[in-house]
Amino acid sequence: MPTPVLEPTPRALPEWSLPPRRRLLARPCFSLLVILAAQLMVVLDATIVNVALPHIQSSLGFTSTNLSWVLNAYILTFGGLLLLGARSGDLLGRRRIFITGIVVFSLASLAGGMATAPWMLLGARAAQGVGGALAAPSALALLTTLFPEGAARVRAIALFTTVSAAGGAIGLVAGGMLTEWVGWRWVMFVNVPIGLAVSVLAGKVIAETPVRRGRFDAVGALTSTLGMTALVLGLVQAGNDGWASPITIASLVGGVALLSAFVVTERRAAEPVLPLRLLTHPTRSAANAARGLVYCGMYGMFFFLSQFLQEVQGYSPLRAGVSFLPMPLSVFLSSQLTSRVLVRRLAPKQLMLLGIGIATAGLVIASQLSASSPYVVVLAALALMGAGSGVSFVSLTTASLAGVAPDDAGAASGLINVSQQLGGALGVAVLVTVFAAATHHLTITAHLSAAAIAVLVHGLHVAFGVGALFALVGLATVAAFVRTTPQRSSIARLETDLAEAEALDVAL
Repeated sequence: MPTPVLEPTPRALPEWSLPPRRRLLARPCFSLLVILAAQLMVVLDATIVNVALPHIQSSLGFTSTNLSWVLNAYILTFGGLLLLGARSGDLLGRRRIFITGIVVFSLASLAGGMATAPWMLLGARAAQGVGGALAAPSALALLTTLFPEGAARVRAIALFTTVSAAGGAIGLVAGGMLTEWVGWRWVMFVNVPIGLAVSVLAGKVIAETPVRRGRFDAVGALTSTLGMTALVLGLVQAGNDGWASPITIASLVGGVALLSAFVVTERRAAEPVLPLRLLTHPTRSAANAARGLVYCGMYGMFFFLSQFLQEVQGYSPLRAGVSFLPMPLSVFLSSQLTSRVLVRRLAPKQLMLLGIGIATAGLVIASQLSASSPYVVVLAALALMGAGSGVSFVSLTTASLAGVAPDDAGAASGLINVSQQLGGALGVAVLVTVFAAATHHLTITAHLSAAAIAVLVHGLHVAFGVGALFALVGLATVAAFVRTTPQRSSIARLETDLAEAEALDVAL
C-alpha cells in the first residue's frame, strides 16, 4: 500500500514580507493610535472654547446668559445623535462612518473659525456635534473589535478612557494657548489639519467592519435629540427668565413629551437607535448613569472655573489654560495605576466607589474657592477630580460594555458617550441656572467691584456644591445597583492576561 504523501502545513508569511498596508493592519497599535487621536479631538472640543469664551463674547456680541450655548450647541447635537451615529456604523460599516464623521467635523470647524455672527458660530458648533456623533461611537466599537476581551482590551479601554476623561481639561489648556498666541478663531481652525490627517490614516490602518441590512430609526434620533435640546433650553431659560416663564414651561414640557415619544418609538421600531434591552441590565445602566452624573459636576467646573480665573483673579488666557494641566496629568496617572495595579487588588465596584468619592472631594474643595484663594486650592480640586475620573471611568467603561452582544456593540458604545455628553450638557445648564439664581443674574466681567465679587463667589460656592451633589448621587447609584464583584479565579485570570499584554504596552 503506497505511503500517503503529507502536504506541508502552510506557514503564515512573516510580517516583513507583507505589503505595507497589510503590515499596518496586522499591528492594532497603529489603529488604536488613530482612534485615540480622533477621540481626543472630538472630546476636547466640548471644552476648548471655554477659555476663549470672554473673547468670543466681545468679538461676536454674545450676551452673558446665551454664552453657554457655545458649549451646549456642540454637546447637545453630539450627545443627541450619538445613538444614530452608532447605528449607522453598525449598518454601513464602522470605518466608513468614522471617516465621514471626522470629515464633517473638520469642515464644521473651518466654518466656525470664519464665523462673523453668533448664529454662524452656533450653527458650526452644532455641525461639529453631528460629525462627532458619527465618529465617536464607531471609534469605541472599532476598538472592541480590534482587541478581544481580556487584558489587551482592558489596557486599550484604559487609554481610551484616559483620552475621554482628560480631553476636556486638555481642551482648556489648548484653548488658552491658542487664544493668547493666535486668537480665539484658532480653537476652531486647529481641528482642520488634525481631522484631515486622521481621516487619511484611518483609511489605511483600520479595517472595515461587515455591512448589515437594516433601517435607520430617524424618528428615534429626532425625538431624542429634540427632547434633550428642549430640556436644556428650558433649564437655561429658567436661569434667564424664571421658572414661570412661558418659554421655560413650554420647553420643559415639550422635552419630557419628546423623550416619552422616544421611548415609545424605541419599543416599536424594528431597528431602534437604542435597543431598550441595553437598559434592562442594572449594572450597565447604573454605570452609564453614574458617569453622566460625574460629568455634570466636571463640565460645570470647567465652565465656571475658566471664567473665574480670568475675570476675577486676572489670569491671562494662556495662564488660565495651563492652570488646568493637573487635571489631564492626574487622569493619565490614575488610569494607568488602575489598569496596571488596582484592577488586581480591588473589585470593579470598589474602584468605581473609590474614584467617584475622590472626584466628589475635588468638587467640595472647589466649592470653597474665594477671590483671594491661592492656586494650590485650584490645583487640589483639579487633581482630585482628575484622579477620581481616572480611577472610576476605567471600571465604569468596562461595566458599560460587559456582556454586550456583537450586534449591539455600536449602540452600547454610543450609550457611553451619550451618558457623558448629555451629563455635561445638563450639568452646565443646571449649574448656570443655579448660579444665576444665587447671584441674582450677575454678569461675570472684568473689573468687578468688591461687592459684586462677593456675590459671584457665593454663586460659585452654590454651583460647585450642587456639582458635588450630582457626584454623590452617582456614588449612591453605583452602591445600590452595580453588581460586579469578581471571584478570585477571575482576578487570577486577569493577572495572567495582564502579563500577556505587556507586548501591547511596548508597542504603544
